Amino acid sequence: MIMQKDFLNKLKDFGLNTYESKLWTALLSRGVSTAGELSDISNVPRSRSYDVLESLQRKGLIIMKLGKPIKYIAVPPDEVLERIKKKIRKDSEKQLQLINELKSGEILKELNSLHTRGIDLIEPHEMSGSLKGRENLYNHLETLFKGAKSSIDIVTSYEGLLRKSVAFSQILSKAKQKGVKIRIAAPLKQASGNAVKELSKTAEIRNTELKTRFCIVDKKELVFMIVDDEKVHPSYDIGIWVNTKFFASALALMFESEWQKMN
Repeated sequence: MIMQKDFLNKLKDFGLNTYESKLWTALLSRGVSTAGELSDISNVPRSRSYDVLESLQRKGLIIMKLGKPIKYIAVPPDEVLERIKKKIRKDSEKQLQLINELKSGEILKELNSLHTRGIDLIEPHEMSGSLKGRENLYNHLETLFKGAKSSIDIVTSYEGLLRKSVAFSQILSKAKQKGVKIRIAAPLKQASGNAVKELSKTAEIRNTELKTRFCIVDKKELVFMIVDDEKVHPSYDIGIWVNTKFFASALALMFESEWQKMN
């Protein structure tokens, strides 16, 4: 029962509520059982047992046995996993189809038009914000890299170089194909060979002892991280994004000066 409950706890993420979990766990332990027996075993009220069992039947987790009294048979857990996987794949394909339809429809054009008009009303000093968590940071950097028109300058840590070789190689490659000049500065170590090899296909890479992390895009947008990535969990990484040519271009000049000293 303990293993079955652990299994059910994981399945809760896929749509099983508490009563469904309890009844199915009980049925797994019996193989075949009536609603009344399952109610007694699982402590699910009898008044709820039949509708919960009907829900489990619709989800493909149990089979109703013909005859009287009505009994239920548990579907093997490995088969349940396959059915859940199939449902997730089907739902994902449906969602992707919906997204593609939205991308090619009038709704997206209207939303983009609203966003453009809204951006035009924003003062330059308001185009800034904090980004919490490395996933959010990388999502925002991906957006900036995709929109880059002339340059991308990156200063990162050794660990950051390894991460970026995995996360951004393809995106930076596409940027380079558009004519974007890409430069990356990081502490290079012998162990970073594969990362350097991958990123050097699209960027010029130089060694630096600077202990900082930031990205400048087109000398007008800047993201700088305010914590040491060696001392913080990825979910607590924090970056600041600013969209100001005044500040970003000044930092770009300082980066240029340091770049000439790097090897």
